[in-house]
Formats: sequence, C-alpha cells, structure tokens
Amino acid sequence: MDDEFRIGGELRVRRLGFGAMHLSPTDGDVVRRAVELGVTLIDTAYLYGWGANEELLARTLWPYRKEVLVTTKVGVARPGRLDGRPEVLRAQVHAALTRLRMGRLDLLQLHRIDPEVPLADQVGALKDLRDQGKIGHIGLSEVTVDQLAEARGIVEVASVQNRYNLLDREHEQVLAACEAAGIAFLPWRPVLPGVTDSAVGEVATEIGATPAQTSLAWLLARSPVMLPIPGTAKITHLEENIAAGALRLTRAQRDRLGSAARPGESLR
Repeated sequence: MDDEFRIGGELRVRRLGFGAMHLSPTDGDVVRRAVELGVTLIDTAYLYGWGANEELLARTLWPYRKEVLVTTKVGVARPGRLDGRPEVLRAQVHAALTRLRMGRLDLLQLHRIDPEVPLADQVGALKDLRDQGKIGHIGLSEVTVDQLAEARGIVEVASVQNRYNLLDREHEQVLAACEAAGIAFLPWRPVLPGVTDSAVGEVATEIGATPAQTSLAWLLARSPVMLPIPGTAKITHLEENIAAGALRLTRAQRDRLGSAARPGESLR
C-alpha cells in the first residue's frame, strides 16, 4: 500500500492527513505536533471560525515547510448559509490568501455547491482564479457523481471531500468515480465517534489497535485515492490517529470490516 499520493498529479502528500476543524485559537501545539509526526496534508475552511482557523495555522506553521500542503474551502458565508456567487467566492479566496499568508492556494475546495447559483458559475469563478495564479488546483466537497462530472467538464478537479467512513458509505459511487479518474478522495468524519460494531472490535483486538485506528486503517486500504483527514484538539488522540498509518490489515480482515455496512448504506 502506497502511503503517499500526488493530488492533481503533482501535490505530493502523505495519505493520512489532519482536519483542523476542531482546533481552538489556542491549539497551535496540536497542529505543530501533527507536522512533527509527518503529516503533510492539513485541511481547513473559512467556515471554521470564520477565518480564525486559517489564522491559527498561519501563526503556527508559517513559514510553511515546502512539503506541507494546507488546503482551505470557500462557499459558505455568515451566519452559515451557502453562497456560491462568483463575487463572494473571489472575495473569500483573496481573504484566505491574506489570512494564510500565501501567494497561491495550491488546493482550494468549494465547501458546498450553492443550489441557487449555477454550478458552472461557481466552478468557473474558481477556474478564473486558477488561471490568474491565485489557485493551483480545485476541489469540491459534498458532491454527487453527476455534479462531479459536470464540474469536470469545466475544469480539472483534483480532489473531492465527501462524508465517508467504515460505517457510513453513502458516497460509495462518488469514491468509485474518483478512483477511476485518479482524483483524491478526502473523507470527512472518517471515524464515527461512539459507534461500535462487532467486526471492528474483533479486528481491533486482533491487530492490537483501537476501533478508531482500525477504521482508519480500513480506509487507507479501501482505495489508493483515499486520504483520510481525522481531526482532534488533543495531542494524545492525534498521535493515536497517526499511528494508524502503520497498521496493515489482512485481506480477510478487510473483508470482515467491509461487511460492517453495505456500499451505499448509511448507518448514521
């Protein structure tokens, strides 16, 4: 199993990343420790504290190591409504560049597709920013197979960030589409807290790991385009998550875990 992936064919990252959503403005030690442990993919968004999360990452990590990719998302406006109008997306991208202290966002993701704005207008605005050198690669979040196909007809899509985990595989078809096209798939909520399954517990005992670690190991084995981004505000939990990257499951163990939820089924 390859532990690395090239997003958009060129952004080389370790497949087990870090989601910064849970961090407070005083949790810089957590993200600093993530980088020390070898994490090279860090995911944030304007929605996370309305820019405060991006500012935390800049305060903590700037100047960025060349191997570290910080990706952010736009398309949600206060007080939490979707807003995909081109002028709003442009303003949010420029503000993110300032907060993250970057000249270019190597990977920028559309947080959600605004149903009130034509998808072509939303993706087209990001394409224009890419052509201007403000964005390197474009990603999407919470999209269907049809929306992904429509967007790819307008611009190259480097990543998709949909909800997906061992017990919640509603977006199995989107994952399949990403795998076929070599698009990075960043599952958010990669581990369902508080949900137990007998197969997960049994395999975890066999490999000497926690259920959460076992679930992350299954994700990494599930597809070569899978880049989980578990998040936490606790260093001990972070270290536990990152250790999952070294776990290896047998074919039989993967099959048993895979039967925990049928493809396309959600156990939320």
